[in-house]
Amino acid sequence: MTKKILVVDDEVDITKLLKYNLEKEGFQVIVAYDGKTALTKVQENPDLIVLDVMMPGMDGFEVLRELKSKEATSSIPVLFLTAKGTELDEVLGLELGADDYIVKPISPRKLVARIKAMFRRAEVSERKVVHDDVYQFHNIVINVPNYMVKIDGKEVFFPKKEFELLAYLARYPNRVITREEILDNIWGKNVYVVDRTIDVHIRKIRGKLGKYGSMIETVKGVGYRFKVDE
Repeated sequence: MTKKILVVDDEVDITKLLKYNLEKEGFQVIVAYDGKTALTKVQENPDLIVLDVMMPGMDGFEVLRELKSKEATSSIPVLFLTAKGTELDEVLGLELGADDYIVKPISPRKLVARIKAMFRRAEVSERKVVHDDVYQFHNIVINVPNYMVKIDGKEVFFPKKEFELLAYLARYPNRVITREEILDNIWGKNVYVVDRTIDVHIRKIRGKLGKYGSMIETVKGVGYRFKVDE
């Protein structure tokens, strides 16, 4: 099935260039030139969004916040393509839930490669076998088949990648999980993921776990461990 990509950028020339190169690779492309229009175009169910940050009216960060706040759009992969290249901007974009952050300029060929890698990553995730498991530690309940987490009896929403990472760590309590193992099993082998992506996801998971956040330990230079009482 042809993948549909929504390209959002207020620079018409860049949008046309991206549309041409993506369509040449067999993708279906829809475009928007501002944030509000992008939120309308999302109703056409794109498989991925390429999003600029600096746009008049509603910037890309605001658009992403809106997307992540709604269950129907929270799982759409988002790739930031922007001239805002500071580390602070990149971290903010990833913390808001972006799947990748690319600083302009980038060649169309490299961008297409990154997009294909994101789709491969998603396909690997979809192929994963979900076991009928429910993990419980203290007052944390992780229901794998239902993608549900309850903390102290209250359901807490975890986006897909955060949930899969939490569930994977919980599946092997007290075992050190290397960063390489996390990448292979959560994002898939031979796909591009920046190192700080894992760090951002771990930080957000800890925040949602609240007083239980310290159960996820950082093993410096190696990876992470879901520590529970023996």
